[in-house]
Amino acid sequence: MSDAPSDTRVKPKGPRICLAGSGGGHVRQLLDLEPVWHDQNFFLVSEDTALGRTLQEQYPTYLLPHFAWGQLRIGNPLRTLMTAFKSFILSGRIILKERPQILVSEGAGAVYFAVLWAKLVGARIVIIESLARFEGPSLFGRLAAPLADDLIVQAPLLKKIFPKARVFDPLKILEATPPPKKPFVFVTAGATLPFDRMVEGVAKLHQEGAIPEPILIQTGVGGVRPPGLEVVEGLPFDEVKALLRDTSIVVCHGGTGSLITALREGCQVITMPRLAELGEHYDDHQAEITDAFEKRGLVQVANNVDELRVAFERARTRAPVMATSDPAELVAFLRSLLDDPRWRSA
Repeated sequence: MSDAPSDTRVKPKGPRICLAGSGGGHVRQLLDLEPVWHDQNFFLVSEDTALGRTLQEQYPTYLLPHFAWGQLRIGNPLRTLMTAFKSFILSGRIILKERPQILVSEGAGAVYFAVLWAKLVGARIVIIESLARFEGPSLFGRLAAPLADDLIVQAPLLKKIFPKARVFDPLKILEATPPPKKPFVFVTAGATLPFDRMVEGVAKLHQEGAIPEPILIQTGVGGVRPPGLEVVEGLPFDEVKALLRDTSIVVCHGGTGSLITALREGCQVITMPRLAELGEHYDDHQAEITDAFEKRGLVQVANNVDELRVAFERARTRAPVMATSDPAELVAFLRSLLDDPRWRSA
């Protein structure tokens, strides 16, 4: 466990709040809810990633090892179970130390045990099903739903599966004009898993001369490093956001965090979803995400090198679109929970 830094703020009255979200888009959506928690008595639980370490510099944050149940299918089962046991013990230490009265979680596997421990100590559990899920629930959602006092979904179709859930759809297309961009390509595999097929596809097009723009590739932990290109394993989140302000074309995996972050900055977004059949992810939810974003006209999807080549040609002439995740309705609901009279004397 990476201990949370000392929190020198004068803690306001009210409930002790735990914000639990694993790396990438999960914890980024909790950051979008900052109007709810920024002046509250809170702490975060996330994964030990570049983004998690960035958060630890700004907020009281505990970091857990990366863990997902899907690793039992595509990884080393014994190692996965050992990591799960470690996560269970460390999560218990955090929750028993901090004793949250409310826990808000957007998933996924790395923070499941924090949710479980918080339920055991009597916290009110608010589960937000991932924005990545448009048609079917995540494994985390299915496992955590029975523990939830309040269950929130972000796509209307999920109401059929969770009839008692509240629906808040935050995805909004912006009318704003994107800022001027430099001819530059940023390729990102996300905060944790490498994505060699995508990186090698970009490298092949660069070698062919199909990508004349300067390129920076962020590979994820242990990813392939093509020669002749600028490559980093990870970048702090603040650096990613600064980079995207000038970047014309982004190539990324199908994670909602990477997609939304690039769309907010008005980048042309080409996305390649990780596929379960190729052992790149635990299921095909990224294909579901990218299909939904493509249908809204937000991104181009490329599943192979040939489609990637065509997407680059279109990106140089296609009108850019800006979009964001606007959680205003969800923020209002969560604020109403904190206004409960039981917390006024807490």
